[in-house]
Amino acid sequence: MYAILTLCFAHIKKRKIQNVLMAILIMLSTLLLTTSVTIIMNTNNIFEKTHHDSKGAHQILTMGKDIHNPITINNWWQEQQGVTASNLIPYRNLSGFTNGVKTSNLYLFMMNTPKTPFAIDRLLFSEGENQDYPTKGTIWIPTSMASTSNILLGDAIEFNTGEKAFTLSVSGIVVDLPFGGPFTTNARIWMNNSDYHKQFDTMIGSEQYMMALRFDDYQQSANYWKEFEKFLNGPYLESKMEYVDLYSFYLIINKIIGFIMIAFGIAMLFISLFIIGFSISDAILTNYKTIGVIKSLGLTSRKISATYVLQFGLLSVFSIIPGIIASTVLSRVIIESSLSYLKAGKHLTIIQDFRIIILLAVIILVIVILTAFIYSNKARHVEPVQAIKYGMSEFANHKVSRRSNNSNRFSNIVNLPFQLQIGLKNITKNMKSSILIIVLTAITSAILVFSAVILNSFISIKQNTPAWGYDSSHVVVTVNNDATFSKQQFEQFLRSDERIKNHAWLDQFTGVLPIEPNQPLNIHVDTIEGSFDDAGYETIFGLNPVNKNEIAIGINVAKALHKNLGDIVEVYIEGKQHHLIVTGIYQSIANMSYSARITADVIKVYNATYSASKQSMINLVDETLSAQIVDDLNNNFKSSVKAVTQQTLLDDVFKEVVTVFILPLSVIGILFIAVTFIIIFSVSRINVRKESGTYGIFKSIGMTSNTIRWSVTSGILFLSALGAIFGIFIGVKVIPVALQSIIVDYGLLKIPLVINWPITIGLSLLSVVVACLGCWISTKIVAKTSPRILLVE
Repeated sequence: MYAILTLCFAHIKKRKIQNVLMAILIMLSTLLLTTSVTIIMNTNNIFEKTHHDSKGAHQILTMGKDIHNPITINNWWQEQQGVTASNLIPYRNLSGFTNGVKTSNLYLFMMNTPKTPFAIDRLLFSEGENQDYPTKGTIWIPTSMASTSNILLGDAIEFNTGEKAFTLSVSGIVVDLPFGGPFTTNARIWMNNSDYHKQFDTMIGSEQYMMALRFDDYQQSANYWKEFEKFLNGPYLESKMEYVDLYSFYLIINKIIGFIMIAFGIAMLFISLFIIGFSISDAILTNYKTIGVIKSLGLTSRKISATYVLQFGLLSVFSIIPGIIASTVLSRVIIESSLSYLKAGKHLTIIQDFRIIILLAVIILVIVILTAFIYSNKARHVEPVQAIKYGMSEFANHKVSRRSNNSNRFSNIVNLPFQLQIGLKNITKNMKSSILIIVLTAITSAILVFSAVILNSFISIKQNTPAWGYDSSHVVVTVNNDATFSKQQFEQFLRSDERIKNHAWLDQFTGVLPIEPNQPLNIHVDTIEGSFDDAGYETIFGLNPVNKNEIAIGINVAKALHKNLGDIVEVYIEGKQHHLIVTGIYQSIANMSYSARITADVIKVYNATYSASKQSMINLVDETLSAQIVDDLNNNFKSSVKAVTQQTLLDDVFKEVVTVFILPLSVIGILFIAVTFIIIFSVSRINVRKESGTYGIFKSIGMTSNTIRWSVTSGILFLSALGAIFGIFIGVKVIPVALQSIIVDYGLLKIPLVINWPITIGLSLLSVVVACLGCWISTKIVAKTSPRILLVE
């Protein structure tokens, strides 16, 4: 045992830098893997905890008075055993608000707040005093709205009904699960009862109602709905939000982050294992004569193998512990950032399940020890006689000679300069390390490229909005006040303006699709007066609807109904039954593709006087005039409409996503840049040590140290450039395809990417620069050492 310990610590002392770098690699692998596990584990747990603490709803129903009687429906649900139903909460709709100089375009539900705490769907206070209801002149707003619009307690917010404007101050910021997640375009504003009646009793239009349902056993909800629809003598024909709609977008970002971190954490672990094997093989080859002598003196192969196993086992233990500690900090930062909407108080309650983390640490340790054991078994094949004669096995000696000869022949054929020949020999004589460098720079390049592409895709979403399921119009106008709005005058203004190319009117209804008897699917139905194509809506299969018997459906609707192009869909809109032909299927992140598109002619089948007048989408001859058109429309129709650019709407929805993604992607990118530097430094150092005699001869015949270093670095430059090319392909093509398994449930069949090629190529070249820098620094030993010492070594 003493001999094993002596050899083990001798190996550690002899290669201090290499062992330190190896320890860092194992630590970073542990950091990424444990962080990803903690993120994935907490993403579900934090949402479930928040849903439990708030006695969260499983379904949200919204109703007017035109189709169903809200009071009758609420009474029926209140009588059911095993279901908790909230009271009806009245609300009015507004579009947008102004916070100082900033205008936001969220679709607002102005709620008449009942006394809290509610029976279900409770509000959890993130900031502000928890009171029974907002005091007069104040409101409570959701965390999502506060975060995206930079609203603080005490800020004054101005709302406009179209007839008048009024201002209320923020006295509370609350976690509002149903309407407070990422990608939301809605927000519930909780008002004092007297403020609500003062501002809205005289407002044109009808009051809407919202109620929440919480089931003792959510799995039994379908049975309740069968009984409910028997009571209605037909399907429920108004809006219904399901539990899956409530939680899905809280989880999507962290699922993507977790997937990326796990994938790259595993990649880093495999690279670490490869380096461990490479280091052991090199150590055995370097100390071949010594091992031969030791074996001839009676030390067994098993004990020699144990020295390497013990060495890397100790390195792993001292590396895994700081990796776990660092992961607790990193995971908290990422979770706090990505799930900030669920933060009720100063911090989220993050669960660190040390049983799982310790299990993962033990698995990493076992894998490292097994790898060390497998590679150290090469010491068993050391023959003392061959070791003393060749410094390696006879077979390996012939192999090295043959590879060297092949390299010389190739150099003679292409007639390369002498410096490049040195770099080429470095590549061909060390094939394993050459392959490692290509793989490593490919992975690092892929991470940097993918990070740049995914962030640029969100930042530049305006370039690819149709692929996300949105329109690509330049200006969007929302009608605030039907009483003061004249559609005829508005359209006359548009037609007389030469800057305007075309426009269309969009309205939205709730559609009900009877998938099975007593099991309807409630979806959003976009209705257009004009052309979907002119507005910029796209389909992934087929075409947008044009006629009154046609419909385009989202991919999740197509999947739920098992429908394809040309099939007939039965759908209820405003309580009227329609049978429509599927002309197109599209993807949309909005509403998770649980939506459909029809023309206004479908509504006119039962309502001949119908005219869409909720939202107008305007395209311009010159898009750069968008801001100018917005100002003109707001000035000319300020009492009835609100115009904004499409870019403003998209920024309100997606800017938070960019903020959340920046941190984890930056961390992963920086880690892999560091890993690339560490590994190439270590590999180059090993290769320089192998060729020290050759470099001593070069220096003794007059070749400068820098010339030798540039020659070695030229080989790394070639390998890393090759890896960077592969990395660009992986980052642009392979990783997005791998993410499809996650995003498809959220309504996207394919991630719409916007690639900025100069930035993409520039970042991929960063891995090349880091690789060359690692090699250049590692060869510094050539400059510091005299030719005589190099020859002796």
